[in-house]
Amino acid sequence: MMKLLIRPYQPADETAVVELWQRCGLTRPWNNPRLDIERKMAVQPDLFLVGEQAGGIIASVMGGYEGHRGWINYLAVDPDFQRQGMGRAMMAEVEERIMALGCPKINLQVRASNTGVLAFYERLGYGVDDVVGMGKRLVKD
Repeated sequence: MMKLLIRPYQPADETAVVELWQRCGLTRPWNNPRLDIERKMAVQPDLFLVGEQAGGIIASVMGGYEGHRGWINYLAVDPDFQRQGMGRAMMAEVEERIMALGCPKINLQVRASNTGVLAFYERLGYGVDDVVGMGKRLVKD
């Protein structure tokens, strides 16, 4: 197995990253993935990471820290490379970078129906918080 190269996202990665997200079932009609990338590049772009192997993008993760909590979004590993430690490596790298900013806790959200991913995060030490996730769309994509 080749080593995963984890590096910051670059604009030339856009098409490959969007295709990765589509293969992983992360895109939704109400979230334009290209706009999500554009927005991320305006705020802490150094916490938007991609995993590369054999010259191709096979993983991604967006991290953030607003001074109170860290956040994880768009963790994706190409289905052909899942269960090989790639997701764990991506999470370890983004966690390290967020922790270096002084972050005391990271939050993330997972669709309740995505039980396999819930089990993955539990293996990494994440637990269900006794909270209700709420959201409000401010901009229609």
